[in-house]
Amino acid sequence: MQETPDSDETPTSAPRNSDYVQTLARGLAVIRSFSAEREAMTLSEVAKETGLTRATARRFLLTLTELGYVRFDGRYFALTPRVLELGFAYLSSLSLPEIAQPHLERLVAEVQESASVAVLDETDIVYVSRVATQRIMRVSINIGTRFPAVSTSMGRVLLADLPGDLLDEALAATEMTAFTSHTITDEAKLRDELDRVRAQGWAFVDQELEEGLRSIAVPIRDQWGKAVAAVNVSSHASRTDLDSARRDLLPPLLVASARILADMAIQFG
Repeated sequence: MQETPDSDETPTSAPRNSDYVQTLARGLAVIRSFSAEREAMTLSEVAKETGLTRATARRFLLTLTELGYVRFDGRYFALTPRVLELGFAYLSSLSLPEIAQPHLERLVAEVQESASVAVLDETDIVYVSRVATQRIMRVSINIGTRFPAVSTSMGRVLLADLPGDLLDEALAATEMTAFTSHTITDEAKLRDELDRVRAQGWAFVDQELEEGLRSIAVPIRDQWGKAVAAVNVSSHASRTDLDSARRDLLPPLLVASARILADMAIQFG
């Protein structure tokens, strides 16, 4: 198929300076064309959404497939969990931690327990902000600390928000490790728990990552309702059970999440 000149294609129609990299702009346009409403698209649909010709869109889609950011089933293209790496780079910059920190401090002052914010990076959560009241884990948690998503409250609210196919890929790539006698290592039971988390909007993890540690988490959603991060409160098992966490920790946790989202909306429009 004969391609039209670059100037005829929507993403590059505006005048650009000499430093503008048109190829990068087109590749990002292809990634951005996918959304909650358009999780999987044909080549023609991607071309229509981006304003690129079919031949140009095809080259970018096949390149992204080769790099692992897109998968192709013979008809439909869709993003893979690897695109989370791109979002992680953004969320791990100063923006999200700076926004979240004062809200975590306020939350900790209210509940007198440690609180954190994390993002999903493939099969792990990565801590990007934290305020601790006292050390309640054997492992010291710092910015950048990683834990398996399946065994953490923040990981579960983020996994529960993934589309079914992306969740399947994440679980297939996860090694089910029994950190304690409480850890869920059976995939069917884990999926049941994720269904519960998805339905109720929060996750409670009881000593699955470490004996004596309980935590409750809620998602931080963007303006389209997608969970881009999670915030949790963690406590020693001697001070918190499911009922007290739901009664005393969940309401202020939901308020903190809403406040972080509101500040993100203000900063990023």
